[in-house]
Amino acid sequence: MIDVNLIRQDAEAVRARYLKRGKDIDFAPFLKLDEQRKALIAQTEAMKAQRNKASAEIPMLKKQGVDVSATIAEMKALGDKIAEQDKQLDEVNAQIRDFLLRLPNLPDEDLLAGGKENNKPIKTYGTKPKFDFPFKNHVDLCKDLGLIDYERGVKLAGNGSWIYTGLGAQLEWALLNYFIDSHLKKGFTFMLPPYMLSYECGVTAGQFPKFEDDVYQIANGEGRKFMLPTAETALVNLYRDEILPESELPKKFFGYSACFRREAGSYRAEERGMIRGHQFNKVELFQYTAPDKSDEAFTELVDMACGLVEGLGLHYQLSKLAAGDCSDSMARTYDIEIYIPSMDIYKEVSSASNARDYQARRGNIRYRRESDKKLDYVHTLNASGLATSRVFPALLEQNQQADGSVTIPQALRKYMGGLEKLEPQKK
Repeated sequence: MIDVNLIRQDAEAVRARYLKRGKDIDFAPFLKLDEQRKALIAQTEAMKAQRNKASAEIPMLKKQGVDVSATIAEMKALGDKIAEQDKQLDEVNAQIRDFLLRLPNLPDEDLLAGGKENNKPIKTYGTKPKFDFPFKNHVDLCKDLGLIDYERGVKLAGNGSWIYTGLGAQLEWALLNYFIDSHLKKGFTFMLPPYMLSYECGVTAGQFPKFEDDVYQIANGEGRKFMLPTAETALVNLYRDEILPESELPKKFFGYSACFRREAGSYRAEERGMIRGHQFNKVELFQYTAPDKSDEAFTELVDMACGLVEGLGLHYQLSKLAAGDCSDSMARTYDIEIYIPSMDIYKEVSSASNARDYQARRGNIRYRRESDKKLDYVHTLNASGLATSRVFPALLEQNQQADGSVTIPQALRKYMGGLEKLEPQKK
């Protein structure tokens, strides 16, 4: 949620920033509601003051022998009117909150307007691998090496599903262990969040109410529950409705989870195999910071995500997203995009994002400043560190050899029992 005072002070300036996202938002109905709210509050407060004054006078008038029955009847009627005004005020406040909850975050001023076409690569690591033999795509490599059972994955769970088998399962877990160890060395706290979350978690994260249909909702759950689409959705809610002392900031976490997303599972050729799926594994980095440390935290998360890919020796590019390609909850995002040789394209394996105070306002997450003891909203940031379902294919394709084997990156070998390469299965 953005600061409502920004709209009240200069709605056109806010509208101009949203236009960079490609969203033209008319604030006139909201401003009309806001004026109605102010009028209702003023009227109700005046009536309550009148009632309080009369309530204080009635006992004294009774002592003086004055008949107060008419005054009591008048106050009862006034009480009924106050109750009706309060009901109207609740309805207006609900409409205002719903409007604000559906607004996306304001993009940072330095972002380019527009969508994907205006994303800008700002860093490249390594060079595109070149092969002097007919190279394979990751689907064929997984089958030849006996790493993934796609057919039985579909049999068990439908399209967009797969089963890691044998060394494939070990390699997947090796990646996760590598990520986890790397983050522990940086002093981040390891978290294993629940996979089923309450509706309020989706609201705080900025996914609800607008994107409710993008998650798997649990029909027979207690309350309104859903399967988490990313560990960020859980980690951003750790301190919902709490006040943190500034001395405890920044708080740095990372969480492992399986992720569940309904919008995944495209059948396009470029998204075959593991590129998109309904369930995938991901380690997520997350920080709570004071506003003046927000940019510093963003740089740290970007560097950590990039460092993971570099540690695997894989070619990638880092792109700064244009305003329209950032998710609705984020003020800025850098994507770490790994190269998939068989597709000759880059695919995102991490989005490092700064939500500024957008999520904190939705979840009422504040801290008390040491300088003046006043309350302020924290800033929240996240980055995938990393999602495996695209690292796995890139690792296989970039490291494949002429004999059909795949060299295991040095960083993963200790998690693979010292194994140096994956060999094709014997027919």
